[in-house]
Formats: sequence, C-alpha cells, structure tokens
Amino acid sequence: MSKFWALPAALAVAGCLAAPQGTTVEDVASFEAAVKSLGCRLVVEGDYQATELQTGLTREQVVAMLNYKLTLKEAEKRAEGGYTFTSGACAA
Repeated sequence: MSKFWALPAALAVAGCLAAPQGTTVEDVASFEAAVKSLGCRLVVEGDYQATELQTGLTREQVVAMLNYKLTLKEAEKRAEGGYTFTSGACAA
C-alpha cells in the first residue's frame, strides 16, 4: 500500500519544483515578475512580447511556462480569451 502512494507523491513534488524543459528556476521567477507587471494576465500579442523582452525567454519558452502554470493550477483560461495568473504575486 505504501508503494501505491509513493509514486504519486514523488511526481507531485517533482512537478512543483521542476521548471519547464529548457528553463531554470530563475526563469520561472522572472516569468512571474513579468506577468505581475502586466496585471497578472497574458491576453494580447503585446503581453507575450513584453514577457519575452522582460524575461529573455523565447516565445516557445513563454508558452511552455504558461502551460506549466496551467498544469500547476496557478493560471486559468479567461472566458474572453487569454490567461489570468492566480498564484504568487498574483494571488488574490
């Protein structure tokens, strides 16, 4: 029975700590700061470009970071389009 719980627990911890492939923990922090500066939302093309400029990440890395935050439930899709971030500096 303990083996049953060990794998999900290990995966949950790993998922919370590991940055998306090709990025670092520092990139995650930079991404969070950039999103905060944009009002905790990525909605229009300019938001993505500003995030790229502020972080030094490529568009692919920004999208990977967004997907990472969605997986961790630290961001959510907006009904009117784009994404809102709900954790860290963007927590309500």
